[in-house]
Amino acid sequence: MGKSNAKARSAERRARVEELRRAEQARERRARLLTLGAAVVILVGLVGGGWFLFAAAEEKEQAKAAPVEGVKSWSKLTQNHVTTQVDYPMSPPVGGDHNQVWVNCDKQVYTKAVPNENAVHGLEHGAVWITYNDEASEADVSKLADMVNRTSYTFMSPYEDQSSPVVLSAWGKQLKVDSASDARVQKFLDKYVQGEQTPEPGAACTGGMTP
Repeated sequence: MGKSNAKARSAERRARVEELRRAEQARERRARLLTLGAAVVILVGLVGGGWFLFAAAEEKEQAKAAPVEGVKSWSKLTQNHVTTQVDYPMSPPVGGDHNQVWVNCDKQVYTKAVPNENAVHGLEHGAVWITYNDEASEADVSKLADMVNRTSYTFMSPYEDQSSPVVLSAWGKQLKVDSASDARVQKFLDKYVQGEQTPEPGAACTGGMTP
């Protein structure tokens, strides 16, 4: 009778050990599946995120390559440093001889007019100059200021001697619009801030003069 009980207890222990072993194997399988699932999710996220970034970059490059309707261009602009005022053939000027000191042109919003000669030097460094006159609404001026505050190598100032409420100027390039809501404003910034037209790409837009 004692031997039978001992065998029964031994069999129960073996059964219990086997049960624990199977449970441990099941836990290990679940852990592997969870790890694999997490890895797949991360991989899909990386691939999807990478594709999204690639698509966004491609779209931005295509936007830069596309012409902006209404942009007027000038070529063969001189780049001499002068200490006197310059009689520019366009208003606002988009290039030509200029002062040796550039206007600070990195996210700068000026509420007073800036000297043409210093502003042109900023354009030479790849900045876009946004100007407006009294015909521009307060809402437009505020919207333009927000855009400048978010965009390096841009500056804005009032400019009475221009034929449109809002004008965007880069070196050798200019766009006249009636409103800051015109979709071409952002397209101009995308294309010409440090764009291919820049005579001195990467040159500083800080460390100059503030009117």
